[in-house]
Amino acid sequence: MPNFKRYDYNQDVMVVINFEEQLQPETFEFTLHHLINNHIDLSVFHKKYQNDSGGRTAYDPAILLKIILFAYSKGITSSREIQWQCENNILFKALSCDTVPHFTSNASFVSSYPDAIESVFEQVLLVCDQQGLLGNELFAIDGCKMPSNASKEHSGTFKELEQKQKKIRKKIKHCIKEHKRLDGRKPKEKERKQTVAKAVDTLQKHFDKIDHFLKNHSPRMGQGKNPKEVKSNITDNESAKMTTSKGTIQGYNGVAAVDRKHQIVVEAQAFGEGQEHHTLKSILDGISCHYQNIGIDEAILAKQAIITADTGFSNDANYSYLRENGINAYIPGNKFRSRDKAFAKQKTKYGKRNQKGRDSAKQTFPASEFIFNKKKKTCICPAGKSMLLLKEEHVSEGKKKLLFEGRLTDCRECSLKNQCMRNPDSAGSRKGHGRQVSLTWTNGRTPTDWMKKRVDSIEGKTIYGHRLSVVEPVFGNIGTNKRLNRFSLRGKSKVQGQWQMFCLVHNIEKLMRYGSIH
Repeated sequence: MPNFKRYDYNQDVMVVINFEEQLQPETFEFTLHHLINNHIDLSVFHKKYQNDSGGRTAYDPAILLKIILFAYSKGITSSREIQWQCENNILFKALSCDTVPHFTSNASFVSSYPDAIESVFEQVLLVCDQQGLLGNELFAIDGCKMPSNASKEHSGTFKELEQKQKKIRKKIKHCIKEHKRLDGRKPKEKERKQTVAKAVDTLQKHFDKIDHFLKNHSPRMGQGKNPKEVKSNITDNESAKMTTSKGTIQGYNGVAAVDRKHQIVVEAQAFGEGQEHHTLKSILDGISCHYQNIGIDEAILAKQAIITADTGFSNDANYSYLRENGINAYIPGNKFRSRDKAFAKQKTKYGKRNQKGRDSAKQTFPASEFIFNKKKKTCICPAGKSMLLLKEEHVSEGKKKLLFEGRLTDCRECSLKNQCMRNPDSAGSRKGHGRQVSLTWTNGRTPTDWMKKRVDSIEGKTIYGHRLSVVEPVFGNIGTNKRLNRFSLRGKSKVQGQWQMFCLVHNIEKLMRYGSIH
C-alpha cells in the first residue's frame, strides 16, 4: 500500500500574513493599490463626511474605492458579494487592510459620489498621460447599450400607462369578487383565499405606483426639432427602452471616447436614450473639459486631433457643429458603404442586412427606377407616365425636396401597379392616392456634403478604418472579459458614475500592462 502524508480538514490554524506582500507587482491589485495611495487625491470625497468632531469613525474612501474597483475587475457588482469577499478572500483582505465594510456602505459609496468619481477618472487620465499612454492624435467614439435596474415592463407612453392602469383595475375587481365568493367556504378553500388576497395586494401596489407616477410626472419627450412623446418608465424615468442585437432592454447607453495609442478611455458618459447623434457634442465638450482641468491641453480639438464615430452619430446638426468649430472629424452617413466601390458587390455576395425582416414586407420599385429632371421639376414613372408635382419644400440650407404623386387614372389602370404600390387596391377608391416618390438634392455645399467629401477620400477611408480597432476592444474588455454588462443603479448621474468606474477598471488595467506604477 502507498504511504501518504496524513491530513485533516477539520482543524484550525493561525497563519501569519503580511498584506503588502499579497499585492504582487505586475498585477491589477498592486497597480490599483499604489495608484490610489501615491497618485490620486481623494479629498473630493471628504466633503460629505461630518464626523470630525464626533460620531462614529468612517471607512476611508481609499479602502472603499480599492475594494469596489477590484471587485469590478473580477465582474463582481453586488454589494453583498463584495462584503463576503472582504471576509473570505485574501486579496480583498489585503486591499481593505482586514476591514469588512457592510454591504450598505459599499452600495452607498458607489451611488453617492458621482462627481468625486469623475474627479478620480480625470486624475487617472492624467497619470496615463504622464506614463506616455496617450497619443492625443485620434479619438474614436461609440456607445455600449446596457440594461439597468429597471424593468421594461414598466415602460410606456402616458396613454399606454393609463390603459395598463385600467386593466389592473379590472383584475382587482375580479380578484375581489373571487375573494367574496370564497368567504364562508370550507377550510380547504383557505389557501386559495390567501392567494387571492395576496394577488389583490400586489395589483393594488402596482396600480398605486402607476397612479402616483402619472400624477407627478409629465410625458417624456424625445430629441429633435419636433420631439414626440417617448416611453416613460415608472421605476427609472431617466432610462430608456432600447433595441440591441440581443433584444430590447431597459437601460442606458454608455458612450466612450477612446484614444488610439493604448485604447485609454478619455471620456465616459451615460445617456438614457437609444439614439446617439445628440450625444456627440456633449462627449466632445467632455474631452475638452477633462484636458483643460488636468492641464494636458487647453484646446485639444482645435489642434486637429482626429475624431471618428460611426453612422449613429451622423446628422446635419452634428456636421454643421463640426464644420463651424473646425473639428477634424470623420463621421460617415448611412450610405457610406454604398458609395464605396470596394463594397459594390457586397450585397450580391453576402445578401442584404436584415433580409429576413425585409422579405416579409412587400418590395416595390425604388426611387432609382423613376426618371427625375431637377431643372424642369418633372418625374416619369417606370410605366412611362408623367407624375404630378405634389410639393416642393426647402428642407435646410442648400437642401431641397420635390414630392411627386402618380395620377389616379394612370395608377388605377397600370399593369405595373402590383409591383409599384404597396396597396394597389387604394388606387381604385375615390379617396385613394397614386404612387408617391420624392427627390432630395443639395447644392454641394451643405455640412453633409462637406462630410461626404471627407469620408469618401482615400485619407478619410484610411482614418475611419481605425475606428473599429480602437473603441470596440474596449467594450469587449469591459462587457465580456470583466462581465460588467449591467448597471445596478437608477438615475442618470448615478449610472454615469458607475459607467466611469467600469471605464476606470479598463484604464487601470492599461496602466498595469504598459505603465510603471509604484
